[in-house]
Amino acid sequence: MRSKRFEALDARPVNQDGYVTEWPEVGLIAVDAPADPKPSITIENGLVVEMDGKKRDQFDMLDTFIADYGVRLDNAEKVNATDSLELAQKMVDFRVPRAEVVKLTTAMTPAKITEVVNQMTVLEMMMAVTKMRSRAFPANQAHVTNVRDNPVQIAADAAEGSLRGFAEEETTVGIVRYAPFNAIAIMVGSQVGRPGILTQCSVEEATELALGMRGFTAYAETVSVYGTEQVFMDGDDTPWSKSFLASCYASRGLKMRFTSGTGSEVQMGFAEGKSMLYLEARCLYVAKGAGSQGIQNGSVSCVGVPAAVPGGIRAILAENLIAMSLDLECASSNDQSFTHSDLRRVARTLMQFVPGTDFICSGYSSTPNYDNMFAGSNWDADDYDDWLIIQRDLKIDGGLVPVLEEDVVRVRNHAAKAIQAIFRELGLPEITDEEVEAATYARGSEDMPKRNVVEDLKATDDLMNRGITGVDLVKALDRGGFEDVATSVYNMLKQRVSGDYLHTSAILDENFHVMSAVNYPNDYRGPKTGYQITDEKWDQLKTIRQAISPEEI
Repeated sequence: MRSKRFEALDARPVNQDGYVTEWPEVGLIAVDAPADPKPSITIENGLVVEMDGKKRDQFDMLDTFIADYGVRLDNAEKVNATDSLELAQKMVDFRVPRAEVVKLTTAMTPAKITEVVNQMTVLEMMMAVTKMRSRAFPANQAHVTNVRDNPVQIAADAAEGSLRGFAEEETTVGIVRYAPFNAIAIMVGSQVGRPGILTQCSVEEATELALGMRGFTAYAETVSVYGTEQVFMDGDDTPWSKSFLASCYASRGLKMRFTSGTGSEVQMGFAEGKSMLYLEARCLYVAKGAGSQGIQNGSVSCVGVPAAVPGGIRAILAENLIAMSLDLECASSNDQSFTHSDLRRVARTLMQFVPGTDFICSGYSSTPNYDNMFAGSNWDADDYDDWLIIQRDLKIDGGLVPVLEEDVVRVRNHAAKAIQAIFRELGLPEITDEEVEAATYARGSEDMPKRNVVEDLKATDDLMNRGITGVDLVKALDRGGFEDVATSVYNMLKQRVSGDYLHTSAILDENFHVMSAVNYPNDYRGPKTGYQITDEKWDQLKTIRQAISPEEI
């Protein structure tokens, strides 16, 4: 006979997840692998000749790149000789200014910064995140996708997402050739909900760059980097080639962040026996050395790997903290689904939610998860009310705001009609009134009429061959009677010329003013300093649609 309590426990959602014991030899360990190097650095005549236990003639290409471009050398030997606990205490201590800490952390080697953050508990890391976030206030990013690549639904979902408070929105495709339609739909739809939303289309890098250069996107974040040489080489890449790609985006006025995350190297089979956190630190130094303004990290699509080992979720928070400590924008993941347990997914998120990161989610699904083409998100459209109520419960700004149903219906309809007008004016396949009506009220693609995929794909090829750009979209919107949306898209294109939103942690407000770590730096120095929720913002956050007035009962 079995214990009935254990039978009940075995049936719980958390026991549908996978867990493994540590296997250091293949890198299946979150932190403190026996093969992790000990911190060290030696500099001669301005050149790093030894780092983390390796002489320069033993360096692989990551070591060389990091030594030459990723470490601040003027104080590196002194900082790396300092006790790691002392440095950890400075990161947590709110009396030590962020600017002073950054001078220390950017002078550390990958092994040193890994050792430093490993001195902290999760609570202490969260305290450090509060201070080390680059921009004064947090924000959030949405995934806007559907299984049919339906541009009408994407436009409507993007409009709702921006109305709900997302500062960035990202789409991808099921069919690669749909990318131009998806990119146009998310850009146009997002500007309906709230002008100034940054958008991207996550596809193969050459296509993504081409879409950006045409003005169909405003940023990119799928420039992936890895922590071992072999994994880099499997992707036919090097730190230098990634640096070149980053400069291509920046030179065309496109904001760009790299992507990395704990677990990718062990998942690829080339972790070299190193811990996930140490290898992620190397990724972050590559991003820093390449000149990227930021990074999407927090395990991201590899989250199932660290989530299966002891301390793995703690390591995810640690990698976010390392990114911030290197003075990078941090889009802290919380995107891909990794557990059957609602309790566990919320616990994983609170470590970024409570202290706030530049983007708490780098992919909160604006659709039900059956429509999420990024393999399903940790949070989706069915969780909006939970997110808003957690904000209200804890009095924190998680980047979203309460909305009214009639406002959501209004912006979804306006966005669907705007994309209908673009398709009509540019001679693309018809978007029917039936599709507009369905997108206005749809929960997901199951509520949408099917489109003629063959005709759509022919039209995307034709659109690209005709050399259509963002300016053509503005003209089409204006001719179609959507001057308000045309103005917003035009103002977004103007940002590409000024380049101001290439600064670290930059987003735009509804008036297209840049808000970044430059003009809104995080100056947290303890209670009642740094970002404080204003009375007006708190009134907005606490006024959820479900709350009733006791006096009116």
